[in-house]
Amino acid sequence: MNLESQESKSMRVTGVGHLLFALGLAGLGVLSLFSGDFPYSWEPVPLWVPGRELLAHLSGILLLAGGVGLLIKRTAGLAAAILAVYLLGWVLVLQAPLAAHAPGDVGAWLGLAESTFLFSGGWILSALLAGPRTRARVPLLTGEGAMRFARVLFGLACLPLGLSHFVYSSVTAGMIPAWIPAHLGFAYFTGACHFATGLCVLFGVFPRLAATLEAVMISLFVLLLHIPAATAAPASRMMWTMVFVATALAGAVWANAASLKNTAWSSTFWSSQTAKLRVVRRPQEM
Repeated sequence: MNLESQESKSMRVTGVGHLLFALGLAGLGVLSLFSGDFPYSWEPVPLWVPGRELLAHLSGILLLAGGVGLLIKRTAGLAAAILAVYLLGWVLVLQAPLAAHAPGDVGAWLGLAESTFLFSGGWILSALLAGPRTRARVPLLTGEGAMRFARVLFGLACLPLGLSHFVYSSVTAGMIPAWIPAHLGFAYFTGACHFATGLCVLFGVFPRLAATLEAVMISLFVLLLHIPAATAAPASRMMWTMVFVATALAGAVWANAASLKNTAWSSTFWSSQTAKLRVVRRPQEM
């Protein structure tokens, strides 16, 4: 199989994460185009920026085109790379300065964490969709080491996300549907799950299982919390923004889990290192 056919084969929908990430960002793009504004606190462009409405429309076009491009085989890899770079701008230019200016504000760190979630997912998708030629040209951005670094960012982002469930427990509890019991306890439990996922990914303790469970949890948030809230208030741009942000977040986490597909469910960092040592020693012993 030549490089062209291998490259074409790699440019395909890689799974549920690919689809959710594309739909979530495309949905945010549509909202920006119709409203002439950015996605609330997730893209906090100051009101004093010249040509802000025009920039919001341009952002909407980029997000919509990128989301659609992700679903087209020929353009998926390029779209993922462009979106990853754009989302890195959210992290470095928009969210990181807010967190640095108010280091004690958990809300600022939450915004940074969610943008980092999205960036890590976009980066991993661009690496997964890259063909052999692209990997050979830019291994630092598309190789296993790059995906490992993106997962570290994801693990770090889980920590303030989990902390926010404790600091803003009443707000989190208020988002839970009435039919789910023990709202406050549920808010604490999900916060602990976010925190545990971050630690598992960072320290290599069942990282594939942790990322997969995190992806399932956020996907359930979309289905059980955000979509019902948006359908109950269909004219609310905030509710639909939350739907699309949560959808993209779920996609980003599924992408992180997909990057660990060659890792055993019960694998830990130490067990994988031991396995590597056995492989190295076995030929020497023979």
